[in-house]
Amino acid sequence: MYSPFDGFNLLFGIMPFFFFIIFALVIGIIIVRLVRGAGQWKRNNDSPVLTVDAAAVTKRADVQHYHHSTGQNNMDSMSSSTTYYVTFEVPSGDRMELRVSDYEYGMIVEGDRGKLTFQGTRFLGFERSRG
Repeated sequence: MYSPFDGFNLLFGIMPFFFFIIFALVIGIIIVRLVRGAGQWKRNNDSPVLTVDAAAVTKRADVQHYHHSTGQNNMDSMSSSTTYYVTFEVPSGDRMELRVSDYEYGMIVEGDRGKLTFQGTRFLGFERSRG
């Protein structure tokens, strides 16, 4: 005889499996991100520190918005984080986009020329030329 609760029991029977799969995917993504970040950090450390003539050709800010719901009293909050980038062009015409601090982002103006110091993909400094 058919019971209307058979589908209900089936759903609760497979939910732990789906929960485990999603949990494993999240943990896997976190591990992959950590390994990639550590690899980039090592490549940067193994790279020489270079200082070259360069011009700041463009700037951009990447703003990420986050929405948080506490679930209590329908209280929601929002936050954001901003990552700053400057694209530099060297005399050969090659361009590189480097992540910079908010302070450096504010101090560098598009068109500035000077000495760019970097190590791999790590921005170390930019000293504007006088004149």
